[in-house]
Amino acid sequence: MPLTTDEKLLSLSRDIIERFDKVDGGIHPGFRPAHAKGILLTGVFTPSPEAARLTRAPHLQRNSTPVTVRFSDFAGIPTVADNDPQGAGPRGFAIRFHLAEHVHTDIVAHSVDAFPTRTAEEFLDFINALIATDPAGPHPNAIEQFLGAHPAALRFVQTPKPIPTSFAKESFFAVSAFKFTNAEGVSRYGRYRLLPVAGHEYLDEAGAAARSPNFLFDEIKERVAKEPVRFNIKVQLAEDGDTVDDATVRWPENRPQLAFGEISLQEIAPNNAGEQQKIIFDPIPRLEGIEASADPLFEPRANIYLMTGRRRRAAAKQ
Repeated sequence: MPLTTDEKLLSLSRDIIERFDKVDGGIHPGFRPAHAKGILLTGVFTPSPEAARLTRAPHLQRNSTPVTVRFSDFAGIPTVADNDPQGAGPRGFAIRFHLAEHVHTDIVAHSVDAFPTRTAEEFLDFINALIATDPAGPHPNAIEQFLGAHPAALRFVQTPKPIPTSFAKESFFAVSAFKFTNAEGVSRYGRYRLLPVAGHEYLDEAGAAARSPNFLFDEIKERVAKEPVRFNIKVQLAEDGDTVDDATVRWPENRPQLAFGEISLQEIAPNNAGEQQKIIFDPIPRLEGIEASADPLFEPRANIYLMTGRRRRAAAKQ
């Protein structure tokens, strides 16, 4: 997972990290600047037969592949309450497919099928507007001005983000499109959807307020000790003319969804805190048969994940 040599992109990535740190009250050593509170589970991925027709990627040609999954709350604060209506959502879901020793590919997703900006530069402006906003000040304030000029960000902010009763009862979405190529060289663009086999269940405001600050993490530990936590992975396929390089543009719900496979999570990963400090997920697939689209978010996100991952690992050694 290489770090870019583009100085402009490096500077932009550093700026975004610094703003995230500022939003969350400074650096929390050893933790991510977003999605700081998380838990790792291990299990297995079993591909669907039809997925081999979509891509020649190696984990679709095998009977099964070991996986590590990280569930998380959104905020960069390690002690954020799971029932915090502002800081906990959207929740995160990252998957590592272990293809061989030191060989892997990842999916990074969150619980809203949307993203507020098309580019990382716009995302930096979004965070800066949040930081500059004084709720008690005159209107329109900084964030109101930004949202007024960026309809996609306004839609994202206004999208309901209900609190689930369990990580196992929430759906997750990889916001950018990927290019899938099969053994015959035929390519299709698609987006991952991670759908809970247990179905969906959400709390109302009173129900969420009555839960403990760590209820999602306590619940997933209890659940996986009793039975596997299962998710179906589907790929929503683009059709000719659909936009494939803009994470703010969603495709119609009537687009076909191809079964990619199932994840069965069977236990909590050992040495959980240490492994969370060490693992660095990569939004770019970097393998044969699945490529990043031309979405401009891919490279900045990969750099930010790598830079903050190195910072986490350095903190663990101190």
